[in-house]
Amino acid sequence: MITRMGQMRNTSIALIAAGFILLSATAAFALEPATFGSWFNALYWVLTTMATVGYGDYFAKTPAGKGFTIFLYIFGIGLLSLIIGKVIDLVASLQRQRGAGTLTFRGTNHMILINWSRKARAAVEEILAYSPDMPIVIIDESDRHPMEHLHQVHFISGDPALDAVLEKANLKGCRAAIIFADSRIEETSLIDGKSLLIVSSIERLAPHVHTTVEITQEKNIRNFQHAQVNEFVLSHDAISRLAVRSALQEGSPDLIQQLLSRSYGDDIYEIPVQSGWRTYGEAFQALLQQGATLLADRSDLGINRRLNEPIPADARLYIVADAETYRRIAGK
Repeated sequence: MITRMGQMRNTSIALIAAGFILLSATAAFALEPATFGSWFNALYWVLTTMATVGYGDYFAKTPAGKGFTIFLYIFGIGLLSLIIGKVIDLVASLQRQRGAGTLTFRGTNHMILINWSRKARAAVEEILAYSPDMPIVIIDESDRHPMEHLHQVHFISGDPALDAVLEKANLKGCRAAIIFADSRIEETSLIDGKSLLIVSSIERLAPHVHTTVEITQEKNIRNFQHAQVNEFVLSHDAISRLAVRSALQEGSPDLIQQLLSRSYGDDIYEIPVQSGWRTYGEAFQALLQQGATLLADRSDLGINRRLNEPIPADARLYIVADAETYRRIAGK
């Protein structure tokens, strides 16, 4: 109610100011039509007078005109100062609301990250390394924007399982949503429960949104599969596997880390199937000549053992290449 009254008050002040300026221009032109020549010139004079600029190219010459000028000095300049103050207050208020996470996100094709943590911070950095202009929305139950210095990162404060909070993040218009395990919950069994509740809300409101969930306990995977989660990752699975490979296969973790990050080296990219490729073998050879290696069709990593097979119509091919080679192949 208070916010609505404030908006109405600001609107009223803006209307009063606009009306005052237009009436003042009309009065000035009526008092000294020869001085100004046109109503627009009178409007220009009123604005320069109220703004205390006073270029001197137009000025009142009659006693009535000079008296009206004094009137503008007293009331017009004060009114303009009031408007400037309101604009400054509005900008400051928006900045406070942004920091507190109370502003609704109006954009589309953005990434939503749920539950703030060090992993979420790393995800933001990875997204921006891939696409510096990608809009990102963070949803968390904290009351302060965790990355306020980044203008493309929006923050929504609230329970991410609530419909109203997800709608403030424009869930239906987002590109994908990633739910991180809430490490602030002490009871391990409850962490996946919270994530499952959030996923259920997302699937109910926007089943078309691609969801990725971090799971802490492998036994809960089946529950998330029933919730129609697109992708899930086990919290400690990747770390354990990298540690073992580091011990048994020296250097392999560096290779995997390079493929996991877009910050340096070669990376994994999806490319469109070109019309001249009939089989995986033709695609493999064509890509190899351009400096890229065909890796998989969707999640199928075994296509390089079936090079004579035709490429299906719904294929989604992935390659390993550097950014420049990828852009050349994809025509970007």
